[in-house]
Amino acid sequence: TLIAFSLYPLCAAWAGQSKLVLLRATVGLQPWSTRTLFSETGVWEKEYRPETRRRVERWWHQRIKAQWQKDAQGSNRKKFYVLSMFPYPSGRLHMGHVRVYTISDTIGHFQRMRGCQVLNPMGWDAFGLPAENAAIERSLDPEEWTKSNIQAMREQLDSLGLCFNWDRELTTCLPDYYRWTQWLFVKLFEAGLAYQKEAVVNWDPVDQTVLADEQVDENGCSWRSGALVEQKLLTQWFIKTTNFAKPLLDALQDLPEWYGIKGMQANWIGECTGCYFEFRLKETGETLAAYSSSPETVFGGAFLAILPSHRLLHGSSSVRSALQKGFQRGRDSQTEVTAHNVFTGQDLPLVISHKETFDGYLDAVLGVPDSSEEDLSVAQALNLSWTTVLKSNSDGTQTLVNSAEFSGLSRQEAFKSITQKARELKVGGHLTSSRLRDWLISRQRYWGTPIPVVHCGSCGPVAVSEEDLPVILPKLQSLTGKGASPLEAAHDWATCTCPRCKGPARRETDTMDTFVDSAWYYLRYTDPHNSNRPFERHLADHWLPVDVYIGGKEHAVMHLYYARFLCHFCQDQGLVAHREPFWKLLVQGLIKGQTFKLAESGQYLRREEVDFTDKEPVAQCGGRVEVTWEKMSKSKHNGLDPQEVVQQYGLDTVRLYILYSAPPEQDILWNVKTDALPGVLRWQSRVWQLVTKLREARQLRGFPNPSLLKAKELAEVKKIWESKNYTIQEVTAHFTEDFLFNAAISRLMGLTNTLSSATPRVLQHSVEFEEAVAALVMMAAPMAPHLASELWAGLCHVTNPLSPILKQGRDVLQQTWPTVDPEYLKVPDFVELSVRINNKSCGAVTVPLQVSKDCDQVQKLVLESSIGQKLLRDRNIKRVILSPRTALINFLIDE
Repeated sequence: TLIAFSLYPLCAAWAGQSKLVLLRATVGLQPWSTRTLFSETGVWEKEYRPETRRRVERWWHQRIKAQWQKDAQGSNRKKFYVLSMFPYPSGRLHMGHVRVYTISDTIGHFQRMRGCQVLNPMGWDAFGLPAENAAIERSLDPEEWTKSNIQAMREQLDSLGLCFNWDRELTTCLPDYYRWTQWLFVKLFEAGLAYQKEAVVNWDPVDQTVLADEQVDENGCSWRSGALVEQKLLTQWFIKTTNFAKPLLDALQDLPEWYGIKGMQANWIGECTGCYFEFRLKETGETLAAYSSSPETVFGGAFLAILPSHRLLHGSSSVRSALQKGFQRGRDSQTEVTAHNVFTGQDLPLVISHKETFDGYLDAVLGVPDSSEEDLSVAQALNLSWTTVLKSNSDGTQTLVNSAEFSGLSRQEAFKSITQKARELKVGGHLTSSRLRDWLISRQRYWGTPIPVVHCGSCGPVAVSEEDLPVILPKLQSLTGKGASPLEAAHDWATCTCPRCKGPARRETDTMDTFVDSAWYYLRYTDPHNSNRPFERHLADHWLPVDVYIGGKEHAVMHLYYARFLCHFCQDQGLVAHREPFWKLLVQGLIKGQTFKLAESGQYLRREEVDFTDKEPVAQCGGRVEVTWEKMSKSKHNGLDPQEVVQQYGLDTVRLYILYSAPPEQDILWNVKTDALPGVLRWQSRVWQLVTKLREARQLRGFPNPSLLKAKELAEVKKIWESKNYTIQEVTAHFTEDFLFNAAISRLMGLTNTLSSATPRVLQHSVEFEEAVAALVMMAAPMAPHLASELWAGLCHVTNPLSPILKQGRDVLQQTWPTVDPEYLKVPDFVELSVRINNKSCGAVTVPLQVSKDCDQVQKLVLESSIGQKLLRDRNIKRVILSPRTALINFLIDE
């Protein structure tokens, strides 16, 4: 210690050096140094060590975020809206979160460097079952639980150095958000698109709530609780999304950037070749929707067929007994119940089908004997009457007859006209498929958006007036998670006055599914603090569509479908100009960890519980072990704490590893022993060394003078210039077109290799080397912002810089993204082709560009060249292969 203190003045004297190393004393002292940070002290360290990395990230962490917020204030630049799917606030981030938000952060920085005004917002999908169940288990208020989780996750996101527009933060469980979710529901209700009916639903006996079909797995179990789902008849709220099926299907053609997902949506919607017609039951006046695959033949309808499982036979309908009376299982049963056909003015009998299922999810169909052999058989067997509506023509076409004003039309013309008439009469006519059902949104749980409807004995269901929104979710004394809707226990809250007749009424006690909350949040981000409207149209029109939407493939159908539906509806209401909310989708894969489980029982083991001594791993307790890669999970003992990973490797290293390990859409098998992590660690050090070498060259070797470079060095400079431009071209394409960040990093590594081999005189005298290093650091900045910021600070203080880029004095993330030099893009008049003979390289020839793709012309020029005269003269050429793309011609000759 005494010796160390005595040597401190010597260390201070060496402050100008980048690395302070004490000479080993004869008493055996280890090398000792005082590390510095250039941005803090003006002293540059030669090497990028772990302690340097920590200081770099600590110094730049808040500065980068502060600069992001500052630059976000007011701008007339072109907009770019990058949106990552907002998280459920579980209280802990996982590595999947880190991946999706690293991608959005990278794209945001890149687009800002490209001159765009970037919106990269963050919020919380805060309602739902998990919070309610967690609160029940812990005897807590779900609101308190959720708010504490949000605070914890916000701090975690902040620690990751992610740049979000936090001034636009939203939380779906707060009244200032769900007020407008309720407002949109009221608009749907007023448009006749939100309705209530009895339905056979999927009931989760554990969570005590209804599940959508998509929330039930292939084994018939709940997606969340894992319980075997039961079928139950309940009165439920639905959104009539089937009315928008055809527009939603057709609009997929306008989404060229929905790679892979577009097909999944189309398959889920199905072919929209038919429609529902609404028939009013004569006995009760209630509506029955029946599907027709041939809507143009509606005038020929003879009956309405329903399944034995139809709600009218099992629910609270007053026609139930009449239907059951006429029902004979296993045969088509005509009943006394009839429904009015508004087109013909006639009443059609209800027939209970002998079938257990119809096509798709249909449970009621219109029977038209004239267009279906099966319907004809049913009508004849039951001795029903019907009207002939189709006339066959000699040319094989058919024309409508006995169809009022539609008679004489072709089937195709009648199809359009009759469905249009049905829409005008508000009795259906919206084209949809047999496999698509309306969106069931009601849930018998507490922690969700209250449905803004009151039930009046005189008026029926009535929407809450706009001035009375939001309907505040009341506090409950206790939650059990069992039985009917928990809000039924809030008697004072549920008792209210009808908005229409002012008589006594009861509030709806079901809440909305959280998919409703997330179906429009991208719109609220455009105007998050508006207390008068969900959003101003001019702001939504400015920001929409979302330029890049990032999230998991598991949301390809439900969430994206509902979000698209809401946007289509909002456009119909004149709320937005854009019909589609998301221009480009970036679907990212999972991050998987290695799992170890007993082959016999399937029990998951911790890594330390496995013996790896032999070739095949076995459990220490005995038994064969299966080693797989699965989605990270605590229960599988393969999860990682993002903050621990960042603490060990650093923010930029984790970001680069995530981006470099795999293309975004592929899964990452998290294994730090693979080439990816050592690769990005080495690369960061090598880029740091490039800046170190440039600074030293300018400090130690005098003033730079490009005119001193010799011919060989100029050739080296040209190679650097070409490599820089090629890299800029490729990396920019990856950032804008395919988001292959792994390929972009590979290109940057290639440029690093080229620059690392530069000779000392090129370092000292070449402006091209200087500009290439600057471009390299700028292109690395969106992916490794902390490292790049410090590297840029070092570059901007290079002695005697040649390039004006390094004299601008702004941080790297404020720089303009590098562009390709115009000279590089010029098309040359001549092309150099590599010549091979029997696949062996033999030199190159230069040919005019206009003939470079003509095999005969190129062959002639090669034969006339010195290479041809020397190696191909009087030889038997069997075949010539010209590859213009690779600038190569190959002669296959007899040996």
